[in-house]
Parts: sequence; structure tokens; C-alpha cells
Amino acid sequence: MLNVKDLNVFYGNIHALKGVSFEVKEGEIVCLIGANGAGKTSTLQSISALIPKKSGVLRFLDKDITKAKAHEITKMGIAQVPEGRRVFTDLSVLDNLKLGAFAVKNPRESDEDILKVIYERFPILEERKNQRAGTLSGGEQQMLAMGRAMMTRPKLILLDEPSMGLSPLFVEKIFDVIKNFKEIGVTVLLVEQNANLALKISDRAYVLETGKIVKSGSAKKLLSDPIVKAAYLGA
Repeated sequence: MLNVKDLNVFYGNIHALKGVSFEVKEGEIVCLIGANGAGKTSTLQSISALIPKKSGVLRFLDKDITKAKAHEITKMGIAQVPEGRRVFTDLSVLDNLKLGAFAVKNPRESDEDILKVIYERFPILEERKNQRAGTLSGGEQQMLAMGRAMMTRPKLILLDEPSMGLSPLFVEKIFDVIKNFKEIGVTVLLVEQNANLALKISDRAYVLETGKIVKSGSAKKLLSDPIVKAAYLGA
């Protein structure tokens, strides 16, 4: 579904991503793990065309998207849930969700159809649809950010640190939804600081260090890798 080849990104003179290459297959959950500053968020933002690429090739559903703009990426079927959620705090929950569908109207599927799917997964959003988003808890705002991404009818969702700042109860709820994304035909590329939890729900994983991928393999294999365990799993 997604193929990233020799991706290089610079911030001024800082070489943030150094020839990053990986792939995501349809129906998978693939995670990127690594320390802060390893390049995980930069990778997602490069795919979404939110930051410029120095070089590299990106292909999505066998189409070259290397030079595509951010709004074009969204229309193609890639949605990003950003780190820190970034909901529109002064708007209602429902208006936040509707904004997700603004650029990708599909005459064959109404907003109500996809809202029904979202409300089934996040009942609290239906309960609070007329409430200002800024009054929601952090966990509820994360649900809202994920619901807003689902409104774009994505084929691939990029999730950036979905557990950040959440209580254990909300983390469990959020990861239950991520595990079930494939039920509605959505593939997931996950960036997550909680490497142990990310690996447990993923099919495959890549380890980023200082802008380079240094390990890859099945998530199960990396969970038992002594180097990964020592560096990221608290062993």
C-alpha cells in the first residue's frame, strides 16, 4: 500500500531523516518506534507533505505521491492524526468531525454514514456532539482527532503518539480501536512512544535511531529482541 524509499529530510543544516526506507502492506498495523528525536514524527509529516523532502520516493497504491501536496494526499486516502490531537477547541465535537470531511466529499456516502461508524467506536462523541471540543478530556480529544481522520474515508491512517498524556484507561480504549481499524478496511502506520504496547498490537515494526532505520521485522520478533528490550521496553 505504501512504499517509502531513501527518504531524506533536513531542518536547515540538520539531517533529520537519512535514507529512510520501509513499506506498509494493506490491512497491516505497522509501527515506528524509537527515542525522542529519532525522526518518527518527521517521517509521518513527510508522507503527509506537511514538511518538504530533500530527496526520496513515496508510492501509495502504486502511484508516485512524492511531489503531491498535503490536500492531494488526503484526497488520495491518507489521513494523519497529529501528535497533541490539535482539535478546534472553540468548535463543537460535531463541527470538528464535519471539518474532517470538508475536502473529500463522496456523493455515494453521506457524512451521516461515516458518523454512524465513528459513533459506534466512540459513543462518547455522539453523547457530546454539541459540546465544545475544548471542554473534553485529553482522552476524549484523542478520540475526536481519530474520528475526524476517519471522516476523510482513509485507506491509511498515520497515528502520531496516540497515547501521549492519557490515563491508562483511555490508552486501552484508544488501542482497542486501533486494533479494530482493519475491520473497516483501514491500514495503520503508528508512531508510539510506548513501544511495548505498540509492538503488541502491530504486525510489523521498524526501529528508528537518529534518522535511520536500524532494525525491522515482525512485531513479535522485535518484542523478544534483547537489544530492543534493553533500549525501548524497560528490560
